[in-house]
Amino acid sequence: MSAAENTAALLAPTTDFYNVFDDVTGPDLEAWQRAASFAEDCLPVINEAWEKGEYPMDLVKRLGELDLMTDGLEVEGHQKLSTLAAGLVTMEMARIDGSMATVIAVQAGLAMRSIAYCGSEEQKAKYLEPMARGEILGAFALTEPDHGSDSIALETSARREGDEWVINGAKRWIGNGSCGDISIVWARTEDGEVSGFIVPQDTPGYNAETITGKVALRSIHQALIKLEDVRVPLDAQLPGARSFRDTARVLTATRTSVAWMALGHAIACYEAAREHALTRVQFGRPLAANQIIQQRLADMLGDITEIAVLIRHLTERDIRGEMRPEQASMAKVRATRMARRVAADARDMLGGSGILLENHVVRHMADVEAIHTYEGTDTMQSLIIGKKITGMSAYR
Repeated sequence: MSAAENTAALLAPTTDFYNVFDDVTGPDLEAWQRAASFAEDCLPVINEAWEKGEYPMDLVKRLGELDLMTDGLEVEGHQKLSTLAAGLVTMEMARIDGSMATVIAVQAGLAMRSIAYCGSEEQKAKYLEPMARGEILGAFALTEPDHGSDSIALETSARREGDEWVINGAKRWIGNGSCGDISIVWARTEDGEVSGFIVPQDTPGYNAETITGKVALRSIHQALIKLEDVRVPLDAQLPGARSFRDTARVLTATRTSVAWMALGHAIACYEAAREHALTRVQFGRPLAANQIIQQRLADMLGDITEIAVLIRHLTERDIRGEMRPEQASMAKVRATRMARRVAADARDMLGGSGILLENHVVRHMADVEAIHTYEGTDTMQSLIIGKKITGMSAYR
């Protein structure tokens, strides 16, 4: 089979309208296929778990078994995904389910990346491989109750006492923070700089409560964490994390991942709407025979194509080492805005059936709302772009 025929089995020509991914071959294609195979494990059970607000740990373990929990990081004993392959895996996971895509984003994109970028060789050897297998679950504890978009102003503190660090503060919206094994806690040290610390979640003084009442990403747990005189040894500090610039380096990488997620969600919604339009008969003919339905499908496909072209171009720049942070911000803003539009249109086109979980669209629609906000809100990403094009900062 040709490369185009291989990718067509994963993404139909009526979805990849500009053939953006026709040239995906070799290990990149194999990684994409592994991610697509996860649907067999996930789709039969995810709606029930999502409705009950349950975190299906067996699916998390399966992600490790499929070697999907590395996000392009180099981990001994695991395939190193190319930048393109990591993006395609993220896209495909979101196409299946947003909560499971977020598992990879939290575990690999944030927690493991923090250790890979900023950790010592000993920390990398201890944690990265078991985390890639899903045997150690990690959290990235940056956001605080009073500091979300202005996370650089974080108040959590770390002070030295003898051969220990003592950490105090609070964190909020921390994926895996109440059900994992370790948290990468970002805190301000006595010299005023921001640093990261590997904190086992069973450490005395680490108290985490799972946030309830969510209407999005219901099959991964986020936590409110209170840190009260949490003591960790000196070697728990990430030696390469010495300022917020090091934290920002991790966050910049995740913004392109969110754009890939948005593409996956949009594809799932569009494909469900197209299938419904082709098979639903009203007034004696398929919905798809109506002009307004064809126009709406064409508009949805236009948004998907724009996201695909944008993210593929940005990925190529990233591969060459030419991607700028504000470019990642624009990808995140544009992709999630268009995905929201596609999801809302798909939900509407399915009529009453659109609000049923069994048709999957409403789950994607709700989860898109979460990715539109996390890893930097739409407003903050727009202001990052605005600062670049005007030379003036609208925030401090």
